[in-house]
Amino acid sequence: MSRFIDRVVLHVSAGKGGNGCASVHREKFKPLGGPDGGNGGRGGDVVLEVDGNVHTLLDFHFHARAKATSGTQGMGGNREGANGSDLILKVPDGTVVVDKDGEVLADLVGIGTRFVAARGGRGGLGNASLASKARKAPGFALLGEEGEAGDLILELKSVADVGLVGFPSAGKSSLVSVLSAAKPKIGDYPFTTLQPNLGVVASGDTTFTVADVPGLIPGASQGRGLGLDFLRHLERCAVLAHVVDCATLEPGRDPISDVDALEAELAAYQPALKGDASLGDLADRPRIVILNKADVPEAAELAEMVTPDFEARGWPVYTISAVSREGLRPLIFALGKMVADYREAHPKAEPKRQIIRPIAAKETGFDVIADPNQPGGFIVRGVQPERWVRQTAFDNDEAVGYLADRLARLGVEAALVKHGAKPGAFVTIGDVGFEWEPQTAAGVDIVRTGRGTDARLDQDERIGASERKHARKVRRGLDSEDPEGR
Repeated sequence: MSRFIDRVVLHVSAGKGGNGCASVHREKFKPLGGPDGGNGGRGGDVVLEVDGNVHTLLDFHFHARAKATSGTQGMGGNREGANGSDLILKVPDGTVVVDKDGEVLADLVGIGTRFVAARGGRGGLGNASLASKARKAPGFALLGEEGEAGDLILELKSVADVGLVGFPSAGKSSLVSVLSAAKPKIGDYPFTTLQPNLGVVASGDTTFTVADVPGLIPGASQGRGLGLDFLRHLERCAVLAHVVDCATLEPGRDPISDVDALEAELAAYQPALKGDASLGDLADRPRIVILNKADVPEAAELAEMVTPDFEARGWPVYTISAVSREGLRPLIFALGKMVADYREAHPKAEPKRQIIRPIAAKETGFDVIADPNQPGGFIVRGVQPERWVRQTAFDNDEAVGYLADRLARLGVEAALVKHGAKPGAFVTIGDVGFEWEPQTAAGVDIVRTGRGTDARLDQDERIGASERKHARKVRRGLDSEDPEGR
């Protein structure tokens, strides 16, 4: 049994960037070969692309997680790692991409329209790219960055020219079946249609699509019945057609009250998405009234009685029978003319330029604030320092020294001193916390040591871990100032 899914939550994860390689060229009779570690590959993106052969979000209902491949690590011989492959997800035309806060990220209309839902992480630099006059043979490389990840909401809005609205069992599905080659489910009970049905209709030189929206009832704009689930499919319709059941036997129902009730719901409906790119307010769309089931004598008489009332509102009225196909030809030409007039008054928008979001090369701003959860501690926030921390392998002393130099050149240490940071203060950058020791000189001339080490981290005058722990307890009043406990 086929299912129509028009709203899903999709968890996307882009690929991780590959780590850089720390390698030194070694070859017989070639001394001092120098560093030759290559850069890591870029992680793959997760991309949404409109495909004309996809008409539902059913695939994402069963496979709600999408992850692109990661880049591979760089190699020696200046060989870069392979980039991760982009993951292309096919979505139907009219898909709206929304974040968890309800903000519209993309409105995907038009075959081939693409949106990068999650961008892959950048690969880490190898030691060949990190070499400089001061550090000619780095014994470390940078780590690759994690790719973007998060939850996105995909909503499908049918792209149709004419939207058929009406109470359940008004004959909307039957009308679509006789106007086009569509074969929707038809039954003699309410809410037979549980998904929008699309049909293509030709009227002279004009070809347009008709959407059969599941039956609406009073309170649909507040979620009663199937209203909120399918009112969104009317947002892209150029013309709204009221299909009225003139043969209903329900007490208190008549064509005029039915239309008034539905008009109230259309006026009350507000798109749930902020900044939705639709055709405007539903109350402003052209209207047409279709009085159905004229093959029943009593219904034909009732249709003749209420026609002047609808015409007084400025709406064209057509009496038809979807069963006997009476009055269909004039209706088709009327709908075709209304669609053509709307298209002429609202010319098709120019294709949107592709929006490119370049990755900033230098985002040097940062802030230092007091840590609310750590007395005397500080938090450093900024795109560049947080990225540098993520790229650092903390099991390599030389990489840690390189990070200290970068932070010093950026001004982080000076900012900490300005904010009153004391030796041993707990500083957090990104997901990493450490005790700040200004005795570890940063930004000074590098002392040549073995690969993967940094002499500044092994200085004898540097306070040991046990002494730092004791000093921290003294500051907190948990211990005496005498280290021997006397």
